[in-house]
Amino acid sequence: MAYMPMEKLLRKDTSLFKLILTAAARANELAQGAQPLIQTRSKKVSTIALEEIVAGKVAYKETKKAQAKKS
Repeated sequence: MAYMPMEKLLRKDTSLFKLILTAAARANELAQGAQPLIQTRSKKVSTIALEEIVAGKVAYKETKKAQAKKS
């Protein structure tokens, strides 16, 4: 299993909840056949998703609908 420090996964503006949502959504895309955005030796979609987040290729983005609910 690949080790990724939490400091690299959780940036200043990211919560653990947002990290989990992002990783799960990206892992689901990879499982359905999406191509990885990085070069990796891993075969596990969950590990690839986390590696993409660390590399800055995938990030959480709020939709307008979610922002409207906050207000």
